Amino acid sequence: MRAQFVLSEIGVGLRRNLTMTFAVVISVALSLALFGGALLMREQVSTMKGYWYDKVNVSIFFCNKNDAETIPRCSKGAVTAEQKKEIETDLDKMDIVESVTYESADQAFKHYKEQFGDTSMADTITPDQMQESYRVKLKDPEKYKVVATAFEGRDGVQSVEDQRGILDNLFELMNGMNVAALCVMALMLVIALMLIVNTVRVSAFSRRRETGIMRLVGASSFYIQMPFIMEAAFAGLIGGVFACGMLLVGRYFLIDHGLALADKLTLVNFIGWDAVLAKLPLVLAIALLMPALAGFVALRKYLKV
Repeated sequence: MRAQFVLSEIGVGLRRNLTMTFAVVISVALSLALFGGALLMREQVSTMKGYWYDKVNVSIFFCNKNDAETIPRCSKGAVTAEQKKEIETDLDKMDIVESVTYESADQAFKHYKEQFGDTSMADTITPDQMQESYRVKLKDPEKYKVVATAFEGRDGVQSVEDQRGILDNLFELMNGMNVAALCVMALMLVIALMLIVNTVRVSAFSRRRETGIMRLVGASSFYIQMPFIMEAAFAGLIGGVFACGMLLVGRYFLIDHGLALADKLTLVNFIGWDAVLAKLPLVLAIALLMPALAGFVALRKYLKV
């Protein structure tokens, strides 16, 4: 009987404040969709870092005859066979080095033409302008500075470059987008909480006579407050369900179909459905608990019986 009464009171409260309840649902849905999206974006960046950082190399570029006139560190002339052999020997002695691959000037020129053959600058580059290099695969890409410190400034070495720098700008952009999404999410969350508090307050005010009678006949504070708290929790749960739906549709539309980024960006290791599904229980839990807690706090302040 008590459960039936509580459920009936929830229905009455939702019907009386239908417009505000709808606003709560939309606000909670948008804020939690942004929250889930931010979590997935962070996981995507982490996945891409793990995927790409494991594949990039440290490149040791050697001086060529053209560099002797333009680059001070190559003033002694092009790299010699002895210098290359010495550097290769030193690399083999380093525990952090997994493998070393030699790339000749002709091979570098061929790769350059494959990547930039359609540009106007490609016609001005000749094979003798390209640098020979060692492509060094590290066991731990984070230890790039060990290689840089050991070989930068040595005779015959023009520069030591970590290819991670090419990817860092992309990851910084994605992290910036993630921070922006979190900021918008925080704003939407504040709006949702304000709406929840206001909705609970209005609902409590409109039923102050009933709650007063319940107090007079000996009803506990918990029993009186429960319908209001459950109203807020129910509205939040509906918003959470919509947020989960938006995350699922977003993953389906952006990656698998619609924009089909998985087909267009084959080099990107996108997060799978398991990552999305793993976030849904958290979104639903927050959607249920956040309004309930907000409703409880609002009732302590506004419910006067």
